[in-house]
Amino acid sequence: MNVRQPEKRSAIEPASALLTHEADTYAVSAQRPLTTALGAIFVWARAVAGVLWLLTFWLMWPEIVELADVEDDIAPYVLGLVFGVGALTVVLLVIFGWAIWRGSNAARVIVMCVLTLSVMTSAVEYFLGNEEITIRTTLLTVALDILVLLALSGRDARAWARRPKPRRRSHSEKAANVRADG
Repeated sequence: MNVRQPEKRSAIEPASALLTHEADTYAVSAQRPLTTALGAIFVWARAVAGVLWLLTFWLMWPEIVELADVEDDIAPYVLGLVFGVGALTVVLLVIFGWAIWRGSNAARVIVMCVLTLSVMTSAVEYFLGNEEITIRTTLLTVALDILVLLALSGRDARAWARRPKPRRRSHSEKAANVRADG
């Protein structure tokens, strides 16, 4: 099957050209581009980094309680809140990574928007002097965020996610095919 690849665009083009639909670029059965596969893998790596962050937070919890003067009666609630939000984030990253792997354009766009905000927040905090970007703090997560953004914002990833999806057969259509074959 001959699949037409997206054409390279010029550096200067009208905005209307950016809004055109590229659904005809990839056939319905076209293989997943490398950028989409890497984007999904990096989203899953970001989930693993979130688990590592939660484990590090748990190991450092006694020091955090002491440094932040967290009262003993509310410390378990704070720990539970952090772990609840962290676990929810990890689960959502795994789900969005799977959706990106399957070709969901909505998941691709949502992940790119959220990670853009994450990178911008880290940059603003760094420039305001509130946070250092080091390997021990946020370098791993910021680097993964940027890699995901680069992978998922590529033309191949966008065109593949926006391609026409194969139509799913209903249960009755599958049953009719089984009867016809048998």
